[in-house]
Amino acid sequence: MPNYQTARTVEDFQHNLAQVRARIAAACARVGRDPASVRLLPVSKTVEEARIRLAYQAGCRDFGENKVQEAHGKWEAMRDLADARWAVIGHLQTNKAKVVARFASEFQALDSLRVAETLDRHLQAEGRSLDVFVQVNTSNEESKFGLAPADVPAFIRQMPAFSALRVRGLMTLALFSDDANLVRPCFVSLRELRDRLRQDAPDGVALDELSMGMSGDYEMAVEEGATVVRVGQAIFGARRTADSEYWPGFAFSAR
Repeated sequence: MPNYQTARTVEDFQHNLAQVRARIAAACARVGRDPASVRLLPVSKTVEEARIRLAYQAGCRDFGENKVQEAHGKWEAMRDLADARWAVIGHLQTNKAKVVARFASEFQALDSLRVAETLDRHLQAEGRSLDVFVQVNTSNEESKFGLAPADVPAFIRQMPAFSALRVRGLMTLALFSDDANLVRPCFVSLRELRDRLRQDAPDGVALDELSMGMSGDYEMAVEEGATVVRVGQAIFGARRTADSEYWPGFAFSAR
């Protein structure tokens, strides 16, 4: 694994962000894409408020969090940062949907009609709508959340019933491996699925976005069409908390 240095100053964050963006631009150049077509989502899970504020000073406005309570706590503590946006990118239980409906700017792990219905109901009560991504288990690992690719078309067809949910695209977690021959097919699979679904997507369902790629593999994801990359350690530094606490069943992650 790369040796991610912890960012402790605004300058550290500016340096790390510039490096990540340069790598995104290089990946885009390799496949003839415009770097402006890729959104960088800094993942701030486990990062304390003080360092998130430094990242904000360095230019970050979007922050991705896996755990709802952690994300909500940070949102409440930093409400003075009026233009900061909080994306929930981890699995959501229905009993946490009310909290997500209150503050999140987007939800990237929708994989259940029950969650969709509950989230929609709470959003209606809040008078809000929410951008959502449908999570797909492209690696076919039993321990991972996400819909099987074969189940996504029927799921997408039911999304117009939930008027407060704005479906923007698909999200996946690639196989956690250092072998590009195992990782890349996960990204290819998501892109090809999205392209098929686009042909007869229901009215009101946009499938423009592909959220895929983390600190260890985002360049490959960009080469395969990612429009959102979720990068944590390459921006904030190595994480001390075990990834198994955030991704049950996994000992390794380079998000």
